[in-house]
Amino acid sequence: MTGNDNTSQMSDTIASNHVVVDGSNIATEGREMPSLAQLNEAVTTFIDLHPETQVTVVVDATFGHRINASERAEFDAGVANNELVAPPAGAVGRGDAFVLTIAQRVGATVLSNDSFQEFHADHEWLFDEGRLVGGKPVPHVGWVFVARTPVRGPKSKRATRDARRKVGSERAPKASPMASEPMPVPTSPPPGRATRSAPEPAPAPAAASGGGGAASTVNELLPFLEFIGEHPVGTAVSGVVESYSSHGAYVRVNELVVYVPLRLMSDPPPRSARKALRLGDEVTVVIAGTVPDRRSIDAGLPGMVPSAGSTDAVAPAAERSAKKTAVKKTAVKKTTAKKTTAKKAVAKTTVAKKAVAKTSTANKVATKKVAAKKTAAKRSAAKKAATKKAAAKKVAAKKSTAKGRR
Repeated sequence: MTGNDNTSQMSDTIASNHVVVDGSNIATEGREMPSLAQLNEAVTTFIDLHPETQVTVVVDATFGHRINASERAEFDAGVANNELVAPPAGAVGRGDAFVLTIAQRVGATVLSNDSFQEFHADHEWLFDEGRLVGGKPVPHVGWVFVARTPVRGPKSKRATRDARRKVGSERAPKASPMASEPMPVPTSPPPGRATRSAPEPAPAPAAASGGGGAASTVNELLPFLEFIGEHPVGTAVSGVVESYSSHGAYVRVNELVVYVPLRLMSDPPPRSARKALRLGDEVTVVIAGTVPDRRSIDAGLPGMVPSAGSTDAVAPAAERSAKKTAVKKTAVKKTTAKKTTAKKAVAKTTVAKKAVAKTSTANKVATKKVAAKKTAAKRSAAKKAATKKAAAKKVAAKKSTAKGRR
């Protein structure tokens, strides 16, 4: 039997177009502790297979305290948007009784792997065809859903026997006036049903954990501060798709988790995150904003995050980086050209000064040489004159001596 044939046959056996999901049971299937991510994946898959079916997800009152601390903020947001419904604190029968009460009231099918044995006496309709559907995640296949029949065990027999003993001995309890009020209307579509007319709700404030402790956060403080300092809005980063949520997906970027809502995946948004992203794939996302109180980082796929002061899409990081580099290169070229021109002008001035200095030096040297020559000439003439005078004196002396002898 093929998957399509199985889905078709199961669709024929569903009693109504309204399904109440036993969220605590589906979230714990195959696990010791419940997982909100597993519940989201199961509900999203079921909606994809049955797009015309209205889905109500019910969890017990302790669900928010048993899931991983990293999922509590998303859980609180789901409760605030009426995507998840929890019974009043202290309700008899906890979440199981609440699930069956809702399903009985609207004639819905129950999606659960539980047989609800304790309630067989009060909800015999569970054995009607199409009123109970089960589901399990199958490796390499995904979630598979099949019609079920409740199992009658010791708890079922005991509950039925006790109910028969009480018939006629007790009056039916009077219903609370609130039971007649209409069901709460979700403020946003159920998981996987987001459309363009139903935008992503703003993140709810972080809920106090435990008994009024510190507000739960998405990321550690130091990595969060370093990341937003290095990656402002509009920056492209790469990460691996880690999990789906009701209205988006989580992408792990090194030590941090970045949230990508459906509205920032495409226009119009996809019906579910699995239509745009696959778990384990490496993708590039563009930072769209942060929520400091929760240390949450929002991002979108390239082309879906508007740039600052413009309605156009943000250019990929590589393109913006190339533009910045080109601007820097142009500025550097202009600066270099100015410096080169200035250097050339200085060099010309220096050469001119050196030429003037050389000319001045040459003139001084020439003047000194001329003066030296004149001095030497004067000295030579003086010596010659002195020699002539001495010779004349000698001749005169000789003549005087000769006359005396005569």
